[in-house]
Amino acid sequence: MRARYQEIISASVGKLSPVFQVFPKYRDGTIPIMMCFKRGDGASQLARLTELLKYNQLHAKRKFVECFSNGLVVYSVYLTPCPQERIDNLLNQMSLTGLVPRGDLTPLWLTGKLSADEYARASSAVNFVYYFTQQKSEEFEALAEAFKSDALNLGRLKALQTKLKREAVNRKRIVEAVINNTEIVREIYALFHAKCAGKGQSAEATQAQKQALLAKILKSVNNERDTLIMASMLAFVDNIVKTNFFAPQKSALSFRLNPQFLQGTGLVPVVPFGLFMVMGYEFHGFHVRFDDIARGGIRMIRSANDQIYTSNFETVFQANYGLAHTQQKKNKDIPEGGSKGTILLNPANQNNAELAFQKYIASMLDLLVEKPGVFNSYGKEEILFFGPDEGTADYMRWAAEYAKTRGYKYWKSVTTGKPPAIGGIPHDLFGMTTRSVHQMVLGCLEKAGLKEENVTKFQTGGPDGDLGSNEILLSKDKTVAIVDGSGVAYDPKGLDREELTRLAKSRQMIGNFSKSKLGPGGFLVLISEKDVRLPNGEVVENGRTFRDTFHLHPLAQADFFVPCGGRPEAVNLSNVDKLFDERGKPKFKYVVEGANLFLTQDARMVLEKAGVVLYKDASANKGGVTSSSMEVLAALAMDDAEFQKHMMVPGTEYPPKSYPPFYKKYVEEIQSKIVHNAALEFECIWQEHERSAKPRCLLTDEVSEKINQLNHSIQRSALWDNVALRKRVLADAIPKSLQELLGLDKIMERVPPMYQKAIFGAFLASTFVYKNGISAGNEFKFFEFM
Repeated sequence: MRARYQEIISASVGKLSPVFQVFPKYRDGTIPIMMCFKRGDGASQLARLTELLKYNQLHAKRKFVECFSNGLVVYSVYLTPCPQERIDNLLNQMSLTGLVPRGDLTPLWLTGKLSADEYARASSAVNFVYYFTQQKSEEFEALAEAFKSDALNLGRLKALQTKLKREAVNRKRIVEAVINNTEIVREIYALFHAKCAGKGQSAEATQAQKQALLAKILKSVNNERDTLIMASMLAFVDNIVKTNFFAPQKSALSFRLNPQFLQGTGLVPVVPFGLFMVMGYEFHGFHVRFDDIARGGIRMIRSANDQIYTSNFETVFQANYGLAHTQQKKNKDIPEGGSKGTILLNPANQNNAELAFQKYIASMLDLLVEKPGVFNSYGKEEILFFGPDEGTADYMRWAAEYAKTRGYKYWKSVTTGKPPAIGGIPHDLFGMTTRSVHQMVLGCLEKAGLKEENVTKFQTGGPDGDLGSNEILLSKDKTVAIVDGSGVAYDPKGLDREELTRLAKSRQMIGNFSKSKLGPGGFLVLISEKDVRLPNGEVVENGRTFRDTFHLHPLAQADFFVPCGGRPEAVNLSNVDKLFDERGKPKFKYVVEGANLFLTQDARMVLEKAGVVLYKDASANKGGVTSSSMEVLAALAMDDAEFQKHMMVPGTEYPPKSYPPFYKKYVEEIQSKIVHNAALEFECIWQEHERSAKPRCLLTDEVSEKINQLNHSIQRSALWDNVALRKRVLADAIPKSLQELLGLDKIMERVPPMYQKAIFGAFLASTFVYKNGISAGNEFKFFEFM
């Protein structure tokens, strides 16, 4: 018995997928089976096992559950003698159904209407249908055409279209369609199996099978809505490029889709380069990228209650897409295009974020490394880079080390934001993101002829966070108010700078601000407080509500508004009027949007129309992506020994007391590059606004689009084939400290050609646009530039 436990535990260490083992018959004739899982919801695994035993008409004489200190849980079941085929079915069903959260489709496999494979596939298809089914509407298309030059109303129209689509094809309606059409669902699975299970069916035969099935759907499904849903489930199969569905061991289901199916649907303004869909027992999520070489963070989405979960469920893809699209605009200066991943935790698994992240990464890696059973029709190497985002910053080290165990050759660069101990350059430690935000502030001050010490500022995002703490440390203004997760601190004369610095250096929330440091008229209101009387006589009934809405409060006014934290769309068309005083005058002269998507585009337009100088997120907070890009480049250029010597900071202290000489020099070069790029973009947008009077928030997008378009044109041109030009450009683009350490030839030998090409295109395009402006970008001007 002890030997069995030791064997399965040894086989399970380091694995995210469950491990099943069947042992020789026990002395009483029973067949011992052991199943080892990472600790999660143990009761659900046991309940599922009991259901599957009943479904397969298997009898267990004994069942045991053992929990171990290393986080593993072993289930032992002793079956009465039965055919091996039935045991294999049990284990396959246990594996597949463990990847799918229980829901309204569960009775279909419990009653035998769908097999475990069909049930798992149908569950993932339901998500595809929910997020990607779109009925074309001539009325909407006509309105979109009419509003194509009106960004404000076009955005409103698309939001309305998305809302109406959700109401027409909601999840409940999709599940009903599956229940009413199980025969069609099984046939769609058969097509999926023929295409992806590696059975050797020709593409022609698969296409003929698909056409026959589509004809059957159109003929036999009895209503228009069910027809649309079944056709969409069929489209899911048609657009799968990679999947781990048939891999023997997996921790979550992952699908790499051909995103061209989005073309013409109206669901997205620009079709992305790559689209991944992931589904696990604890979560589901996406990964969207806009270029072959792209990078962005992985965001963990938690939901405090069912109502918030419903809202998050409805919007997770659009939010993911929007964040990736913003990242694409922000990444214009660097080789990597924009990407973003999301992980939406299911209601019962809000405390399983780390396990969900691990399964997400493991299932994505299934599609990047060689693995038996993975369907892959992509035809070329695919490189993905992941970064930290809300709720995942602490997992970057694990992801890099796990990728190494999986044999991923780019493991050193697969994640950024790692601790220095394994070669990372943390944004918060070196103020990377804040440096570009603050450079926009300094640019505004220079244009206005103001001294920073004399201006007032309102800031969301407190001294405990990356942006908030570093903005405090880098700035010299009079900060009149700070809002963060703990509450609101306010002082009309400016919060005590020494006290703010103390909190920022120790990364404490604003709730720890000493009230003794407040001047007359100042206050500190915590989210836990109720019925607090402010110096002006106002009574705050609820501290949490006060915190959530203080950015709209009459007291929230200053020369500068610098959001360094807060929820997306905190300022939108429905509340932007609160950023004006009773005379209709803006409460802020300048807005520098450090936090991603803090303002909606229509709200930005309203503020700019009123004369506010506004620099939006894609311009302001790009410093972090520059840092991460240069972190990736160092990892790609160095071999393991060089990386350990020059990039991995010895010791366990954080922050480290000392750094390798190269590491320190490289960080300083990154910081200089961030400030330089931010200053170039600030000036480019400022000059174009002076010339054209276009809102700066639109010019940010135009700068990004111009650079990205030119970048793509350069990469498609013959310029790259000119070896002398290639080396000249790379010598200018690649950090000098890295060239001094390794030499340009060695860097070019080691860095993947596709990544070098991305460096080449991004450097030429951004340098040209920043030098010549948005409107000067024609072929003749570029020829002169070259």
